[in-house]
Amino acid sequence: MVKTKNKPTDDAVEILHRRLVAGKPEKMAELEKIRADDAVARKIYDLRIKAGLSQRAFAKLVGTTASVICRLEDADYEGHSMAMLNRIAEALDKRVEIRFVPIRRRSRSKPALA
Repeated sequence: MVKTKNKPTDDAVEILHRRLVAGKPEKMAELEKIRADDAVARKIYDLRIKAGLSQRAFAKLVGTTASVICRLEDADYEGHSMAMLNRIAEALDKRVEIRFVPIRRRSRSKPALA
C-alpha cells in the first residue's frame, strides 16, 4: 500500500479524523456504529418534538415510561429494538423503514490502487 501525504489543513475535525480514525478500519466501524445510534436517537427526539409531546406524554402514548423514552433519545444508548421502534411509529401513525446504504468513505483515507 502506497502512503500518500495529506494536504495541510487547519480544520480541527479533519485533523482529529486523520489522527484517530483514518486508516484504522476498526475505528471507522466504531465511528459508523456511533453515528447510527445517534441518528436513531435524534430521529425519535425529532418525531416527539414535532408531535408537540413531552417525554412523559410520549411515553404514555407509546405504552412505556418516560425514563425509557429518555434512554431512547440518548445518543449513547445502543438498545434500540425493532419492537420499540414499531411501537413508536404506530403511536405516531407512522411506519418504520429500514434502508441499507453504502458507507461514506472519505476519498482521502482510501488506499491507493496499484
